[in-house]
Amino acid sequence: MFGEIELEIWGDLACFTRPELKAERVTYDVPTPSALRGILDAIYSRPASFYWQINRIEVLRPIRHFQLVRNEVSQKAGRISFSATDEGIRLQRSTVALRDVHYRVAASLRLREGCTVSAEALYAQARRRIQGGKCYYQPSLGCREFVAYFSESDEDSLPIPEDRDLGLMVYDVFDIRKYSPTGSAAPSISLYHAHMRQGVVTIPPYESAEVLKPEEGTVC
Repeated sequence: MFGEIELEIWGDLACFTRPELKAERVTYDVPTPSALRGILDAIYSRPASFYWQINRIEVLRPIRHFQLVRNEVSQKAGRISFSATDEGIRLQRSTVALRDVHYRVAASLRLREGCTVSAEALYAQARRRIQGGKCYYQPSLGCREFVAYFSESDEDSLPIPEDRDLGLMVYDVFDIRKYSPTGSAAPSISLYHAHMRQGVVTIPPYESAEVLKPEEGTVC
C-alpha cells in the first residue's frame, strides 16, 4: 500500500549486539530498528530528503541461538600490520548469535523539511530498487560478515505463533529526525520496551513518548 514499504530480509547468521554485554557479543532476539534502518539505507537512501521509520517486524522463522568464537582485533588496522604474536591486539571473543533468520519488515518514508521530491516518487523508486535487488553496498545482519538478503514481500509466510517480552532494546543510536550534511551527527541513544505478540513486534514512532530519548541538549 502507499505510505508503507514491505520487504523480506533473511540470512544464515545474525547478531544484533546488546550494548550492555559488548565485551562478549550477545544478540537481541530480534533486530533493532537501527539495524533495519541500516539495511534499508543500503538499499535506498536520500538523507537530505527523508529518513526511514520502521513500523513493524514480523518474525517468520523460529528464534534460534548458537555460540561461536571469533578472532578479532582491538585496534583499527593502520600502516603497520598486525602480527599473529601481537599480544593484546588479537583477541578471541565469544559470540551468541542467531541462525537461519527471516523477517518481514514494514517501513515508511518520513520526509524532511525542505524536501523537493514527492513522496510518491520516493516510494516508487524504493520499490523499484527492492524489486531489482539493488543496493549501494551489501547490507548486513548486525555484523558486516553476516550478509543480509532481501526481496519484495509476498506475504505468504505467517509469523511464528509466539509471544515474548523482549525487554528494553536499543531503538537507534542517533536522533533520526536530524540531518547533518557532513555526516557527523552526535550520538543520541534511544530505547524502547519491545514486545513480540504472535511473532509481530510493533515499533512506535521515534517521536512517541514510548521511545526513551536523552533530554534535549545532552550528548550520549
